[in-house]
Amino acid sequence: MNMFDWTMINTEKQEINVKRVSSKKRSRDALRSHLTPARKRGPGPPGETGKGPGPQGPPGETGQAQGPPAKGEHATTSTEYFSDSEDLFGNYDEDEDDDSILGDRSLLAKLDRAEQNARQTHPDGTTVVLDHPSRTTVVLDHPSRTTVVLDHPSVPDPPPVFTALRPADPPSPTPGFDEELSESLLAGLGDSFREVVAVAVPANQRDSFREEVAVPANHRDFYEEVVRHAGDKTSTPCRQPEVETSSDQDLPRRRSERQRPPVARRSMADLLKRTMLGNATAAGPSHPSRSSALKEAVLSEEMGVALRAVEDDKPDRGPFYGLPTRVKELVFSLKGIDDLYEWQKACLSLQSVTERRNLIYSLPTSGGKTLVAEILILRELLCRQKDCVFILPYVSLVQEKVRGLATLGLELDFVVEEYAGSKGRFPPVRRRLTSCLYVCTIEKGHSLVNSLIETSRLGDVGLVVVDELHMLGDGSRGAIIEMTLAKVMHVADSTQIVGMSATLGNVKDLQTFLRAENFDNDFRPVQLQEFVKLKDSIYEVDPREDDGIRLSRCLNFKYSSNMQKADPDHIVALVTEVIPGHSCLIFCPTKKNCENVAVMICKYLTEAFVQRKKEEKAELLRALKDSGGGSVCPVLRKTVPYGLAYHHSGLTSDERRLIEEAYSQGALCLLACTSTLAAGINLPARRVILRSPYVAADFLKRSQYKQMVGRAGRAGIDTMGESILVLQERDRGMAKNLLCAPMETCHSNLMKDDRRALLSLTLSLIGLKISSSVDHLRTFLSTSTLLSVQQKQLCVDSSLQEECDRSVELLKVKGLVSVCPETLALQVTKLGRATFKGSVDLSVCALLYRDLSVGLEGLLLESFLHLLYLVTPYDLSHCKPDWMLYLRQFTMLSAAEQRMCAAVGVPESLITRKAAGQTTKKGVNMEVVHRLYLALVLFALLREPPDLWGVAERFQLSRGFLQNLLSSASAFCSCVLHFSEELEEFWPYKALLSELTRRLTYCVQSELVPLMEVAGVMQSRAKQLYNAGFKTLSLLANADPSALTASVQNLFLKQARQIVASAKMLLSEKAAALQEEMDDLLMIGPDGPVL
Repeated sequence: MNMFDWTMINTEKQEINVKRVSSKKRSRDALRSHLTPARKRGPGPPGETGKGPGPQGPPGETGQAQGPPAKGEHATTSTEYFSDSEDLFGNYDEDEDDDSILGDRSLLAKLDRAEQNARQTHPDGTTVVLDHPSRTTVVLDHPSRTTVVLDHPSVPDPPPVFTALRPADPPSPTPGFDEELSESLLAGLGDSFREVVAVAVPANQRDSFREEVAVPANHRDFYEEVVRHAGDKTSTPCRQPEVETSSDQDLPRRRSERQRPPVARRSMADLLKRTMLGNATAAGPSHPSRSSALKEAVLSEEMGVALRAVEDDKPDRGPFYGLPTRVKELVFSLKGIDDLYEWQKACLSLQSVTERRNLIYSLPTSGGKTLVAEILILRELLCRQKDCVFILPYVSLVQEKVRGLATLGLELDFVVEEYAGSKGRFPPVRRRLTSCLYVCTIEKGHSLVNSLIETSRLGDVGLVVVDELHMLGDGSRGAIIEMTLAKVMHVADSTQIVGMSATLGNVKDLQTFLRAENFDNDFRPVQLQEFVKLKDSIYEVDPREDDGIRLSRCLNFKYSSNMQKADPDHIVALVTEVIPGHSCLIFCPTKKNCENVAVMICKYLTEAFVQRKKEEKAELLRALKDSGGGSVCPVLRKTVPYGLAYHHSGLTSDERRLIEEAYSQGALCLLACTSTLAAGINLPARRVILRSPYVAADFLKRSQYKQMVGRAGRAGIDTMGESILVLQERDRGMAKNLLCAPMETCHSNLMKDDRRALLSLTLSLIGLKISSSVDHLRTFLSTSTLLSVQQKQLCVDSSLQEECDRSVELLKVKGLVSVCPETLALQVTKLGRATFKGSVDLSVCALLYRDLSVGLEGLLLESFLHLLYLVTPYDLSHCKPDWMLYLRQFTMLSAAEQRMCAAVGVPESLITRKAAGQTTKKGVNMEVVHRLYLALVLFALLREPPDLWGVAERFQLSRGFLQNLLSSASAFCSCVLHFSEELEEFWPYKALLSELTRRLTYCVQSELVPLMEVAGVMQSRAKQLYNAGFKTLSLLANADPSALTASVQNLFLKQARQIVASAKMLLSEKAAALQEEMDDLLMIGPDGPVL
């Protein structure tokens, strides 16, 4: 690193010595950014020249002007250049309090302060002196009698105000004064200016230095002398031929130049800033934005500080927990916050965090856990240049997070990829110059880790974050989380794992499993008060009492006899205490109960509720009608005018999104919902009411209760939050455990369901070549799993080693694993490889192979029906059909389609007997019959144009069930596709299933598919965008968010920005995939001919 040490030896002689101190050389590769020339760093994301569409040009057009940057975004130029901070910024003084390289001790600050003070002097000879406590001064004198004294203080000065950061239109100075001031500063430097140029101006820039900043005509001879004197003293290697010295033949030209009229020029401080920045951008553009260059320089240097701190394994010393100040500003701006909570600061300052050790942290719901994880992710992406994996439990959360982080990715030059449903590429695109954040569901995260291990790329992942870590104890999904984390710890021990949750019981077991530190806190941004309602009395939860509750108050609401019958639990009294002035959530045990409660409350509300925000509610109804193709749910048509709605899985994704947005904006004040909303979407309320302590027929778990009541209290809006649990006298005893008992413990699920997960783990370990013998498998299971920590409780009948041996033998019996005759090592068969590569459940892999084999014998290509049957999920076959509807739909099929149905085991005679109520013959596989019924439902949904409401009415199924069926079928279709790719005999399925996966994923007209690929854009929104003229991904990515808001109804500016950012990110992903394909085609392998 280098710095300029300016020391005045003799103030009378006005001499300045420039000393270059070099204490350490840094590799330039570590600081390459999006400013690096294209020839040095290759292609990057869209928005940079030559690699994607700019705001004013089509994709791939090189040199296209990009236009002025949007507010809050980095200014960009039409050519990339390399920010080499080695020669400019020097030792970024880590012991000082300065937050950036432009601190008070820099040369730029002195010159800028001198210029500002000098501007206060009229060029009539007035003298301005800056007199600070100092031991050395620099005197710049000029015959114009304007004298400026620059102090070099021995104590820190007040922060400078740089001209680059002033408003766009400052007051105009006295005409000619800028010119005289710059000339006076230039002349005052005298011979010492040669030393300055020798260090600050590389040889290949001296000519452009004179031309760009318009060196005064009467100083050009002096400049040429400086150039000759500087010679080869520049510290930056020449990339172009040296500037030739002038000769006598050039004198006429120079005389003519002296006679040219004066041109607008930069001040002397600007001149030196520009020149020194040019030293760091030797291959830079001829006219970059000075403000942009300064901002990029600050970001690059601060990133370098964080990089060096990480490389040296020392505590981070960056301004924002190892991150540049620019990142802090962006995060705070996008989150709408001013500062972090104290617990967040304490957590980010933990030694385990700074040393990148595994971490588990737990806080109540709405405490701000996710922000800490996002800061850690940004540090890994930007400082360590490593990829990250963010695992979330639900598809809706994945889509919400992708939308929220896309803007950050565009600003800070990293990629955000969605892995949910059928989305996601295995293995992911290899990005050589940018880091990537993979946002995944639990299942997709497991498949992603498998693909990275198989391609030896898991080391590229520096951080894995798991939200809702308590789901380790949640059945089959918990087993998948355990398998994923176990593989990461075993294969890539340098990868950090961070888990977070609001409800953790046995933290010690999880710490042992993950080899992690623990941080917990009971902080809530808004105070929560928990109450219980018994009859007409309200009790406050108090663990110190015998029953866990104490009387607080009695309800004061007059009920008529009819009203008492309709509302025996006094729900109306509880909600009218807070609505419409505040928001309220009512958690109900069933979906039908949600609708009934919403309708019942509306009957007893006054007309004032209808008049409140009437226009916003009318707009919501219009949007719901558009999303339903002209149809609106009758229940919503009744409740929305009163500001009420229901929310459960029976709604379509479009309807849920519209209701969530209306609730967040205040148009709706009450939602009656099921428990899935508590963990799925962040929708807080002033009061949360639990209609019953049951979910369906099961009594609530404490973790579920805490998730629900945690939604009470909105940070920044409410001063307190309330939860009320409605109890019946018969449930009073069980409620005490619910309110006061500790959290449930998380147990390994590898042994559940006849050891299904343990078999899957064993197969993948052998298939990924992590283990090749029984001894290796035993070692893995006994050291890297949660099951090994809890084997005393879970492995009662047999030891873990015996369970391992039993699993291997069972896999051999299934034909998934064999023993290599030569080496005696375990290896997977072709079927075994297809099973774990396709993430197919071991219980159905043999059945799937048989169905695909039989299908090849008479594959019906007349329509999608046969393929739809093959990709209908096996676990949905419990759905019982309406036999009359079944028969009616069967008779509408073509003769070829009916023959196909009979071939798979469902003849017309069978359906006719069931419709007539007669018994069927023994040996009929009813699961096949039920699967075919669901295939007929999917077949109806794929017809053009798609009619979700019509199909739901025809088959008497809810709209939400149909969308879940589509989602499950598209995900399973993707699994079958990967399964088929590993088996040569199934080659015909590859092309057929690729198209079917796309059709099932979006289920819209083909022209809307590109728009629906954008995270958060559903069918109704895609139609609106298409009708507004945004018909392609490129047009949407280059749209102005404000124009988007004006063109599309019911679209807020924040949502428009997220959509545009997501479109840009998706465009970047597609460009990177094409670039990787091109690189692979052009790459010469090690066995290629030597030219």
